Amino acid sequence: MKEDLRLQVALVKGITAVVAGYSLTVKGPKGEVIKTFINPKIKISVENEKVVLFSPQATKREKTVMRSFESHIKNMVEGVQEPHIYKLKICSSHFPMNVSISGKDFQVKNFLGESVPRKAHLLPGVDVKVNGVDIIITSADKEAAGQMAGRIENLCRITNRDIRIFQDGCYINHKSGWK
Repeated sequence: MKEDLRLQVALVKGITAVVAGYSLTVKGPKGEVIKTFINPKIKISVENEKVVLFSPQATKREKTVMRSFESHIKNMVEGVQEPHIYKLKICSSHFPMNVSISGKDFQVKNFLGESVPRKAHLLPGVDVKVNGVDIIITSADKEAAGQMAGRIENLCRITNRDIRIFQDGCYINHKSGWK
């Protein structure tokens, strides 16, 4: 059954949102996030300190897309208030692994005794810090922080070895939103 659907995401004091075409920019005290929401049947606007999603005669598909857009916008608002944090743990039992950040690259040296370092390019807007055996990733954009954490974890993936014995690598042990 088709019906008009209108969803609202409230903006906290100190946070501003601007819509330009299909792009939504949310600015706050801890950063800025820009996302593009492309769907010609869904209108996005900012009214009275709220981001409003509206779809006339919304079908089931448009309703699900609108709920997804609503979740993305909520994550944007949360991220500009307090950055999203992902934490990874460095585990090296066989070979002493060296993890560092050089320029715009994240490097893992001596992974399982390899002579060539493994590299992952840092995403824009993501801050990565190595603190002992912990890797801390912070960003106002939840998707970028999660993508960077996934890249680092996948960088140290073990193939052609028994993973019950070779448990070396970098593993996610805290995600944004976990309590």
